[in-house]
Amino acid sequence: MTRFDDLTSGLTGFDWDDGNALKNWARHQATQAESEEVFFHSPVLLAEDERHSRRERRYSAPGRTNADRHLTVIFTVRDGLVRVISARPMSRKKRSASAKVSPEAP
Repeated sequence: MTRFDDLTSGLTGFDWDDGNALKNWARHQATQAESEEVFFHSPVLLAEDERHSRRERRYSAPGRTNADRHLTVIFTVRDGLVRVISARPMSRKKRSASAKVSPEAP
């Protein structure tokens, strides 16, 4: 498993493909800004998406937005930027698993 801090050290921002941004909105009503928020709520959970990493390494980051929406963001790193491929509502199973790792504040 890759540590988030190791992966993100030296990154300078986000890069968006217009097609992916439109697709994420049309299918899941996830905006670019909302998808980026997941990376700023600690702890950021991270898993390699080995199944879809044929051409480049892809990662899955389930997390929360500022509005407490639970999203799973699939991304890769290119030229020092996080390139979001997909953002969708987190599955019930992942919400349950992430709650065990990062319980809600009282």
